[in-house]
Amino acid sequence: MANNRPIIVGITQGDGNGIGYEVIIKALADPRILEAFTPVIYGSSKIFGFYKKLIHNLDQMDTNVITSAKDAHPRRINIVNCLPDNVFVEPGQPTPEAAKGAMTSLEWAVKDIRRGDIDVLVTAPINKKAMVNEGFGYTGHTEYLQSAFGVKDIAMFMVSQTMKVGVVTGHIPLKDVPSSITQEKIISKLHLLNDSLKRDFGVDMPKIAVLSLNPHCGDGGLLGDEEQNIIRPAVEEAVNQGILAFGPYSPDGYFGLGEYSKFDATLAMYHDQGLEPFKALSFSDGVNFTAGLPIVRTSPDHGTAYDMAGRDAADPLSMRASIFAAIDIYRNRVKYDNLLKGKMQERKLEAEEDS
Repeated sequence: MANNRPIIVGITQGDGNGIGYEVIIKALADPRILEAFTPVIYGSSKIFGFYKKLIHNLDQMDTNVITSAKDAHPRRINIVNCLPDNVFVEPGQPTPEAAKGAMTSLEWAVKDIRRGDIDVLVTAPINKKAMVNEGFGYTGHTEYLQSAFGVKDIAMFMVSQTMKVGVVTGHIPLKDVPSSITQEKIISKLHLLNDSLKRDFGVDMPKIAVLSLNPHCGDGGLLGDEEQNIIRPAVEEAVNQGILAFGPYSPDGYFGLGEYSKFDATLAMYHDQGLEPFKALSFSDGVNFTAGLPIVRTSPDHGTAYDMAGRDAADPLSMRASIFAAIDIYRNRVKYDNLLKGKMQERKLEAEEDS
């Protein structure tokens, strides 16, 4: 509960020509879901209705069209109409209008979570290139939210029931990865994962594995020296700073032999090194979580999937997992922060008694 009311989950529509609306609608289709939280979709009731008609075997869905999240009905699927009434839908097509709609949806949701009108944010997939072409100055949600909330560092943290994987470098070209990996960056990401595991996931003493950059951990320098000169020293320094970090480990054997199951999280060096095995092993319930933000933000671990759009073929499991992960993380944060606050008050009282 947030302020003695159900948790309000803000959901951005993403690209209106992708599978965003389909997975949102399917994820919210069971009326019992409204007993767990109050959904607020940022987008268009017109687009919602368009995709709803394309989905078979849907029960009655009670919607509430509003202009502000403040007016959200606790027993309805609320839709904040933030797009023009003449919005046009072209399933499967990347268009300037769809990109602009995704940007507007995100901006409205961020404004509302700042004001406390929604409690958590779940973002549907976007077309990054189309949005950049329309003036979106970021390579993805993660970078936009880092700037919007003015935080020094964040971590893309992929989570599921079986594994958690963070990355040192995110949405950058592969050729730029080696020069972007530094001891300072690895240590910073380890702190972010360590803090998130404690506060957001309730892990008391997190154990984090760190992957190598080069095959076979560089083979003693034969295949690269980043392990010797950057990664291993970073792990050692993180340990000195109180983090239970281990590695580096060669990614092929690490995932192939199931070593990831021995750790609470894994830190990969670059995007595909972490996300490819994650999606192979946890695609259906995978969630993209942004660690390091003052707010809770999750998203499905898939893209716009234009080839599926408008065909009633999209699987809602990752969207549903993203919604409930956001709720669980929010509750864990409240519990952790209250516990921390209580300990601080106890220490204050003990210090006053001693004096």
